[in-house]
Amino acid sequence: MRKIVTIVVAAIIMATTAVTTVSAEEYEVQVGDSLWGIAKETNTSVEELIDINDLKTTVIHPKQVLLLNERYIVKRGDSLISIAEQYDVSVDDLMKWNNLESNIIIIGQELDIKGVTVEQAEESEKVVSEQSTEKKEETKSVEVNTSDNTPEGKTMTVTATAYTASCEGCSGVTYTGVDLNENPNAKVIAVDPNVIPLGSEVYIEGYGYATAADIGSAIKGNKIDVFIPSLNEAKAWGNRKVDITIVE
Repeated sequence: MRKIVTIVVAAIIMATTAVTTVSAEEYEVQVGDSLWGIAKETNTSVEELIDINDLKTTVIHPKQVLLLNERYIVKRGDSLISIAEQYDVSVDDLMKWNNLESNIIIIGQELDIKGVTVEQAEESEKVVSEQSTEKKEETKSVEVNTSDNTPEGKTMTVTATAYTASCEGCSGVTYTGVDLNENPNAKVIAVDPNVIPLGSEVYIEGYGYATAADIGSAIKGNKIDVFIPSLNEAKAWGNRKVDITIVE
């Protein structure tokens, strides 16, 4: 039987942030394996396996351990620059690996990090854990000094509707290039860029933190469209007035 060893490391962030998950995967070559078979089984390509593992040939041997792609789930406050620095890769590489058309990333989006070793993933987890501890301490300090934990920034009341990636005629890809079919847990809103700049972090009453990463022909003025993966839940959201904050 083929053997895949998976090491999952996770950091729990403060209540208002998402969980940061990085999974480091290794594949132990078995008798009869080939790069083509492994690529098909692990949903990758021979070219990627060769590149990630710096292979000089397509010949592999039993017991050989191959490194697969890493997957990073974007959390609140992340940027391509911070993620690139965290994994000692370039922003250009991150954009190329993930077919990104802009440097806008969204909470809940999954990014491929290629060629990262288990040790690097563990070191990243250590850094994230330290940052999490600092944020928790800062949050406790804020709670001691004030009872108002509303995020700071420009606030306004808007009309909010909801949309999904599977509606008739929808491509499932945002204006900024994020594929919502591949990232169903992403927190995205469509906005009028003249009111809320694309790339802004926004806190929406009843929805949480999200990224302004999409537009719509009907989204003009003080109106937003929140992304909800479930069609039934999107319909249940309806049309409502909500308070939002463009986070500073």
